[in-house]
Amino acid sequence: MAEENSQNAAGGNQAAADQQKQQLQFAVQRIYVKDISFEAPNSPAVFQQPFKPKVGLDLNTSSRKVGEDLYEVSIKVTAQVRHSEEGTTSFLAEIEQAGLFRISGIEGAQLEHTLGAFCPNVLFPYARECIDNLVNRGGFPPLMLAPVNFEAIFAQKKKREAEQAQQQGEQTTQ
Repeated sequence: MAEENSQNAAGGNQAAADQQKQQLQFAVQRIYVKDISFEAPNSPAVFQQPFKPKVGLDLNTSSRKVGEDLYEVSIKVTAQVRHSEEGTTSFLAEIEQAGLFRISGIEGAQLEHTLGAFCPNVLFPYARECIDNLVNRGGFPPLMLAPVNFEAIFAQKKKREAEQAQQQGEQTTQ
């Protein structure tokens, strides 16, 4: 009898754990390139000069709900490389890397964090590899982008939003 009770209790705990696992879901459905561009406006003259690059990098993330528990997250990376001496553009490479993510059982701030930091961390290696490939195909040395800390970017964004909300609140009360 005691053995049956312990088995029922263990089975009950297992069922609760299984139910929780079913509720929390995170799955990558698809990773794809949404937009891609490469320009070398000053070629072939740019190849006849010593390559002393000055890299400018712009990075943006966005997300939107596209279905029940289905979200599209995208990273737009723009790398503009100029000759440091003349300031002429060597090349401009842009990619919008996107992914479809099935996310359920996560809501509110946790969902916002998942879409704003975790999903971009999954996508960035694909965008980085694609930019490097574009640059190589354009005849330039590899452009290995450094890893990006999307956790820090997300934290800075939330801090700015809180400061703006506080400023708006102060202006409203005046």
